[in-house]
Amino acid sequence: MKTIFVMVKCELGKAYDVAAQAVETVEHVSEVYSISGQYDLMMKCYLDDDQDIGHFVNEQIQTLGNIKDTFTMITFKAFG
Repeated sequence: MKTIFVMVKCELGKAYDVAAQAVETVEHVSEVYSISGQYDLMMKCYLDDDQDIGHFVNEQIQTLGNIKDTFTMITFKAFG
């Protein structure tokens, strides 16, 4: 299992709609946070080791309604 974070820039006034849609419809989205700065949301996603990150982001995140832009961060190790 690998973890990625996808930061999402939404159409004005649509961040809550995008967050709800992501949590309800995208299986690999674990958590969605509203954030400050250039992006509106940060999605924590758990993907299978053999799952292609580019296809996941392009086909399951960027196709959600009211998204203007995304920025994907790939993680290497979790410390705890």
